[in-house]
Amino acid sequence: MSTVVPLDPEKPSQAVPLAGLNQLLDLAKTRSPDDQHRLLMGVAGLYESAADHGGAPEALADIFVALTRSAEREIRQVLAQRLAKVEWAPVALVRMLAADEIQIARPVIAASPLLLDDDLLQLLTDCSIEHQIQIALRPDLGAVVAQAIIAGGDPAVMTALATNRSARIEPAAFADLVDRSRQLAALRAPLTRHPSLDEDLALRLYQWVGEALRQAISDRFTLDPARLAQAVQSAAQTTSRTAAEWGAAPPPTADDIDARLVAKLHAAGQLRPAYLIRALREEKLGVFAHGLAVLGRFEVSQIYRALGGDTARPLFLACIAVGLDRAAFPALLTEIRKLNKGFPRDPDSSAWRLAERSADQAAYEFRLLMADIDAASV
Repeated sequence: MSTVVPLDPEKPSQAVPLAGLNQLLDLAKTRSPDDQHRLLMGVAGLYESAADHGGAPEALADIFVALTRSAEREIRQVLAQRLAKVEWAPVALVRMLAADEIQIARPVIAASPLLLDDDLLQLLTDCSIEHQIQIALRPDLGAVVAQAIIAGGDPAVMTALATNRSARIEPAAFADLVDRSRQLAALRAPLTRHPSLDEDLALRLYQWVGEALRQAISDRFTLDPARLAQAVQSAAQTTSRTAAEWGAAPPPTADDIDARLVAKLHAAGQLRPAYLIRALREEKLGVFAHGLAVLGRFEVSQIYRALGGDTARPLFLACIAVGLDRAAFPALLTEIRKLNKGFPRDPDSSAWRLAERSADQAAYEFRLLMADIDAASV
């Protein structure tokens, strides 16, 4: 029986017997998952050591890839975490892990220095929406890949790109993203905070965002009042008929009154998460919706869709995003359903409430869910 000859890191050029390496692969397939894990981590350590001494032989890289391909899912996931940021791993192995199921691929796509623009473009073409979203979130994403994401036009992936402030987006591509936000509401909030947004594009964006995001734009830029008024007028001309067409200004609706109240509270610094709970206790669902939108810098139309949804998950995420205590959500949901004909419903139980999320993570998840709903309704 032939044996596997250990690699001497002081002699990187020595040959590794292929028969012995193939025997190692055959042996791995008959071992328990724990034995496979130890074997694969041992090969990883051997490969790293060889890389530090001039490079590993090609045969060892082939075996490393083959062992990983036949390994259990949990083992591949551990390996992906280990190789996510290293420069010594076989490129073929990193590419394979990046195309694996998203739980395995995520750390590699997010951080591996071995994935080049061409690799990311191939993943955009071949892999799932979840992979594409992770690519869009990759730090310092290249301009070519960002352009491909915008050209692809998927709402969730473009929204992820809009939240990535380190992505290199060419001016023309960013302007395209701003224009797309006219139809895709989920893009608007992240674009108002994006470092590539200049005054001209801010004025364009100002025309179709809600009151909360208009305030955010005004806070960020010193806008010429004349140009601001022109932007508002332009927005009005693209919406429904003006009051003049009716012969008189229509009376404010209940929703208009709720929006004005919330705007006044916000301007006075009195709009707090606790006020949202108070609004529900006073049976003011519209005030709750507008307040949640302003505090989270969401579109109020998104909040109303969350309130009328078939799952309470989007509403839960919006509440976490503005700082409401997750422990208070069940009682809050009960109050909302009393005022809203039993909505939102909750057919998927409450498993999604278990994962801990920061306010930023919850806001991001909420916008992705809303982008999916927007896309499905087109």
